[in-house]
Amino acid sequence: MKDLQSQADDRNIPIDRVGVKGLRYPITVLDRARRKQHTVASVNMYVNLPHRFRGTHMSRFVEILSEHRDALHIDTIGDILEKMKDRLDAEEAHMEVAFPYFIEKKAPASGTASLMEYGCTYVGTLGRTRDFVLGVSVPVTTVCPCSKEISDRGAHNQRSVVTIQARFREFVWIEELVETAEASASCPIWPLLKRSDEKEVTERGYDHPRFVEDVVREVALRLDKDPRITWYRVESENMESIHNHNAYASIERKPPAHQPAGSLSRPRAKRKQPSSKGKRSG
Repeated sequence: MKDLQSQADDRNIPIDRVGVKGLRYPITVLDRARRKQHTVASVNMYVNLPHRFRGTHMSRFVEILSEHRDALHIDTIGDILEKMKDRLDAEEAHMEVAFPYFIEKKAPASGTASLMEYGCTYVGTLGRTRDFVLGVSVPVTTVCPCSKEISDRGAHNQRSVVTIQARFREFVWIEELVETAEASASCPIWPLLKRSDEKEVTERGYDHPRFVEDVVREVALRLDKDPRITWYRVESENMESIHNHNAYASIERKPPAHQPAGSLSRPRAKRKQPSSKGKRSG
């Protein structure tokens, strides 16, 4: 039959990315505790389209994904991108995979086990060079240091989300990034808590108050010490419990070991520090 996609196009305009988006698909990913985990992903797959072609072959994206559905993880993303470039005669291929990932967690006091969900992403690009970014979104709790300091009874706290995206030169488990985020907050979140656990997490959070600024800095300190990490972006967002807005902070950089000499800091003029009493909202 006639292949309209391969017809010549005389408008002389290349397309940066063309493909399929929002494809829901069952996949299998690597699990540190159980080797493999089955989940359902939302997948975006794109290639660039040279100006001389009218269109791309959309069905080939789904064909390639189907060939890897039982082993779609960090080590196979590169193979999928290679096939996309080859079969679609493209110079660059791009893939985004977003999926829920479940980790069994034991409550801190009772030891009751339950499954906790985390949002994860794989983002891969293959052109002249390869690029891969692993991402996790981790719900945590934060207790406001200012509220604790100025209040006679308690301190306001809220659920927060810490998002980490990282490039690395050696394998990194999803669980490792989750643990980094949870250790940097006031307290982790568990899906199932008994009364003894609720007492434990309430007091733990109160003993470790964190601003959003504290959270991203704590994550950064931990990632800076990991020689496998070559770049990261960390974000923290508090769904504020006493404000009609969210608090937000982010850091994006290469760890010190991967930065050029002299790039980490520059001398700055000293400035007067504001008073900590009653000046912080949230």
